[in-house]
Amino acid sequence: MSAEEPWTVGRLLKWTTDYLQQQQADSPRLDAELLLAQALGCKRIELYTRFDEVVAEEPRGKFRQLVKQRAAGMPVAYLLGRREFYSRDFRVTPDVLIPRPETEHLVIAALDRLRETAKTETARICDVGAGSGCIAITLAKDLPKLQVTAIDISAAALQVAQQNAEEHGVAEQIKFVKSDLLTALPENAVFDLIVSNPPYIGLVEKPSLPKDVLQYEPHVALFSGEDGLDAIRELVRQAPSHLKPGGWLLIEFGPVVAEAAVAIVTASDQFEAPTVEKDLAKLPRVLIARRKAT
Repeated sequence: MSAEEPWTVGRLLKWTTDYLQQQQADSPRLDAELLLAQALGCKRIELYTRFDEVVAEEPRGKFRQLVKQRAAGMPVAYLLGRREFYSRDFRVTPDVLIPRPETEHLVIAALDRLRETAKTETARICDVGAGSGCIAITLAKDLPKLQVTAIDISAAALQVAQQNAEEHGVAEQIKFVKSDLLTALPENAVFDLIVSNPPYIGLVEKPSLPKDVLQYEPHVALFSGEDGLDAIRELVRQAPSHLKPGGWLLIEFGPVVAEAAVAIVTASDQFEAPTVEKDLAKLPRVLIARRKAT
C-alpha cells in the first residue's frame, strides 16, 4: 500500500486492527471501530456505509491519539467515557469500575426477587459499592416504585452515579450516601434487599491481572485484602441489621473466592442456606442469601 494512498475509514480500521492486535488488545477490531466512531462523532454502525470515505486530518489526529492511549493499556470505556450495561448507556470515568456483562446476572437475580413486592408496595433496596450506579439505576428504571439507597466509599464515584441517575431520569428514586459499606447508615435504615458488587480480588492476584485493569481501574473497587474477602466478610456481618426478616442479600463474586464466600454466609446464624447462580460461562457469580424470618 503506497504512502500516497488516502486514509479512508476502511484503511484506518484495517491498519489499526492489525496494530492493536500486535499490542495484544483483546478485541482489536471492535476497539478500532469504537475509537474511530468516537473521533468522527458518529455511531459505530455508520462506519460500515463510510468505508471509502477519506477521513480529514482533524478527526484522524483525534483517532491517532485515542489509538495511542489504547495501545498503552487505557480501557476503551474510559477513552469513550461511556459503557453499555443492560442495554443502557452509562457514563464512566477512571473513578468508577467499568460495568461488565457478568454483573447483569446480579441485576436479574435482584429483579426476580423484587418484582412481586414492587407490584403491590414500595420496595426499598440498598446498592453497596454503587460505582457508576449501573445496578441501582437499572433496578430503578425497571421498577418505578422502587426506593434505592446507593452507597459508595468514593465521593467521586457517587458524583458519576448521580450524573447517570439524572441522565436516566431516576434521580428522585435514588438517595446517594458516602459510606464504607453500611457504616454510615442510621440504625433504622431497613431494606427488602441489599445488593452489592463489592471488591473481591485478593492482593495475591495482582500479578495475574490484565494491564488495563491493574493500571487504570480504581483499586478501591477491585481489591479487598490478601484473599479478596474482607469486604464480603464485613458486609455479611453488617447486613442483617439492615434487612427485614425474610429480606435478601445478593453479592457478586469471582470464581476464585466463590467457595469461601459461601462458607462465610453459611457460618452466619442470620441467614438461611445460601444459593449460588452461575454466569453464561457457567462460573459461580452471584451469592443469594435470605435473612431468617425469626
